[in-house]
Amino acid sequence: MTTHTHPTGQTTPIVPGDLFARHQTITGLRALADFLEANPAVPVEEYGYNLTFSVRNMDDAAAVALVDWTAALLDVEVTDDTHRGGHYIATRTFDRITYRMVHIPERRRHQYRAETSYRDNITLDDTHQDDQNGGQDTGQAA
Repeated sequence: MTTHTHPTGQTTPIVPGDLFARHQTITGLRALADFLEANPAVPVEEYGYNLTFSVRNMDDAAAVALVDWTAALLDVEVTDDTHRGGHYIATRTFDRITYRMVHIPERRRHQYRAETSYRDNITLDDTHQDDQNGGQDTGQAA
């Protein structure tokens, strides 16, 4: 069995599904690059693309360790905005392609859920307001 030394120091088996997903991602990126090269008339974004990996299913300490470990492999500094309620991020740009690993701390995830918990309880009556003002939004609640 193949194992991998995780940044937390634990040795974990490499799961075949993970290897398959990794293989498909790499194969897809290469196929896209070949397609774009062969079809110069197909437009691309002027400012490039982002490939973001969100750390999931880990406690904060393990997630931070994974981001730190990945940052070391990418040879970049971590951006730590957790003191302002933000995220813990490692980012590296390869020409116009950016790879970003993001950890959203558990405290911030809970805060976000609390802030948006009312979302399903409010319904705006935009249609009535628009009809009265000829379709223009006056900024007033209905």
